[in-house]
Amino acid sequence: MTPTGVVVAPSALDREQWLAVRRTGIGGSDVAAVLGMSRYASPYEVYLDKRGELPLDRPQHPDLAEAAFWGHAHEPTIARVFAERTGLGVVEGPGTLAHVERRWMLANVDRYVLDERGHPSSLLEIKTRSAYQLAEWLHGVPDGPALQTHWYLAVTGYSHAHVAALLGGNRLIIHRVERDEQLVEHLVDLVGRFWRGVLDGTPPTVDGSEATADLLGHLYDVQAGAVAVADPAEVLPLLERRRELHERAARTDDELREIDNRLKATAGEAEVVKVRGSVAYTWRRNGPFSQKRFATAHPDLAGQYRHTVDALDTRRLADERPEVFAQFRARRFIVPTSKETAA
Repeated sequence: MTPTGVVVAPSALDREQWLAVRRTGIGGSDVAAVLGMSRYASPYEVYLDKRGELPLDRPQHPDLAEAAFWGHAHEPTIARVFAERTGLGVVEGPGTLAHVERRWMLANVDRYVLDERGHPSSLLEIKTRSAYQLAEWLHGVPDGPALQTHWYLAVTGYSHAHVAALLGGNRLIIHRVERDEQLVEHLVDLVGRFWRGVLDGTPPTVDGSEATADLLGHLYDVQAGAVAVADPAEVLPLLERRRELHERAARTDDELREIDNRLKATAGEAEVVKVRGSVAYTWRRNGPFSQKRFATAHPDLAGQYRHTVDALDTRRLADERPEVFAQFRARRFIVPTSKETAA
């Protein structure tokens, strides 16, 4: 199909079959997460997914699901406009590609770009992004899409690719990406090490990303009262480091509060403080409304503005269906002090 890419699955697969194929290797959308550069997924989550330890078609992050919907909806239009503006022909591909020698390297290319003879000669990666990201796209392809594009170049063997991004629904930016052989080799090496860990059951280090925290909070079916006996050599240094960081954070919070208080005292009754003609900081009365102070000061007026809201009766749910209630409770992480016990 391409210089180094062969078709390993047709494009007509249903979603469950397609997800199963994705688990046989690393695709372009996995690369940023594997390298710890994704907001929504971590290396640990990708590892568990490729090992088959997560549900095959688990719910996406709402932001990702919405972005994926609009990306899919706009893709044909962006491909057509790209062809009109560049004069290059484009065509949809036959399905999932794998590298001819390293079959774990996968690619689902959005479109193939045709040469003057009508033969595929490069690829087109299509993105739909917020207008707030315009500045990131003006002078080149941002890191995440650039890594994905180079991964596809690594799989296909093409010398260049095109990236077309629709920003804010009304601005199309097109970049040509030349193959960087050093980057390709580096990606194959780093991601290859990760894939070897998937095959031999060696997980990546659990990182400090929000994606990992969210995953761990919902990953396990909790067994009430279950106790795990941990290795002191592993856990005690982590607990000590955690204590040190908490103490440092507390000191930092105290110092910041002192500085803020001194700046507020300088402002006095003023909302704006200027230094050398420029606004240095503001202290306006535009923060959260204090319902408690208002109700205490004006009880009659507060009564006029009270209203009932439609809310889930979680207390009744807990009483009548405790097993269902327990399934949706968040896990609380508590490290007791020497004088406490974990609740």
